[in-house]
Amino acid sequence: MFRQIFNAYKSSFIGLSRETWLLSIVMFINRSGYMAVPFMSLYVTQFLHRPPSDAGLIITLFGVGSIIGASAGGKLTDMIGFRPVQIFSSIISGLFFLLFSMVTHFALLCLLTIIISFFAEAFRPANFTAIAAYAAPNTETRSYSLNRLMINIGWAVGSSLGGVMASINYKLLFIVDGSVSIIAGLSILWLLPSAKAFRKRTKEKLLNIKVRKPWEDALFMKFIVLATVFTTCFFLNFRVVPLFYKEEWHINEWMIGMLLGLNGVIIAIFELVLISKIENRKSPVFFIMIGVLFMASSYALLLLPKSIPILIAVLSVTLITIGEMFALPFVNTFVISRSNEYNRGQYAAGHTLSWSVAQVIGPTSGFYLAERWGYNSLWLTLTFVLICCAFGFRLLGQRNGGLE
Repeated sequence: MFRQIFNAYKSSFIGLSRETWLLSIVMFINRSGYMAVPFMSLYVTQFLHRPPSDAGLIITLFGVGSIIGASAGGKLTDMIGFRPVQIFSSIISGLFFLLFSMVTHFALLCLLTIIISFFAEAFRPANFTAIAAYAAPNTETRSYSLNRLMINIGWAVGSSLGGVMASINYKLLFIVDGSVSIIAGLSILWLLPSAKAFRKRTKEKLLNIKVRKPWEDALFMKFIVLATVFTTCFFLNFRVVPLFYKEEWHINEWMIGMLLGLNGVIIAIFELVLISKIENRKSPVFFIMIGVLFMASSYALLLLPKSIPILIAVLSVTLITIGEMFALPFVNTFVISRSNEYNRGQYAAGHTLSWSVAQVIGPTSGFYLAERWGYNSLWLTLTFVLICCAFGFRLLGQRNGGLE
């Protein structure tokens, strides 16, 4: 099996451009420091000693800033280029994370949350576009796979270290996260070449071409609505579930970090092999539907008695990770297929917006439901919603040729 995994990795990454590798290394650096947001609910409740509803408000405001940032980032990417957007958004968000670690006044924390999320999410559409621009001919899909691989390895490292940091001092989360964001921005400035030629070539081609906007693409908009529902449920695994582990199952921060990191480890080892085996065997929507159902089963597991909490938590993380491996690569593939080099920034922003909206809807409703009716009501609701979402993807696929 390990030889098969090694051969799959080797064949998948042959021929990728130097810039693609450098960008992926930068993303690894960036995600290795991404430890503050997953522990935000614990920071608000355990360190600031505020109720879960306030944790939900902070995370919701993070989503509000993300919506604005994703829209602005996509537009700016198409206007001034992906490189300056990535550099400035990384450095500025890092500086504000450092400031966040020094503030305890709740209203000011709310304001800083919006500012941080604005710049953090402005980075995403620019990065999405950069991967396509730096990719060698006919390597776009593999370039995205490498980038996603590095993100998940970084996520595993960051989440695990985040648990250790939180167990020592919660403020370390924001100091490290901010510092690493600044380093990532400077790395793009120093390591990655200017993309002026790419922008000039794109502008010349645009002169006599009418470019379709994402909101004019009816199929894309229907898809994004379903993707938003799916992502809303998915996000709660990294926002509400850690607090559930702490409050209900009494798992400590160090182990919570290990559980969150397990998600990235599984993806880093198995996703590429899985995708290489199943790609083109069925329509993309089929695999998205399978992934959504796996996620539904992961939340259903949390309804079990807490007699063996660590084992149940590991199984739940494993199931939601399998769901993520089935669904998210094909969601990305669909977005790429609907866009081109002239409007990819705006389509990427539309895709990012679904994640941002999910950050607004998910935490608020999730924390409210858990606080008012208990966690079991939340897990039941998420299981039901995800099953309905899978059915929605199936219908959309049947009516549109599988979204091929």
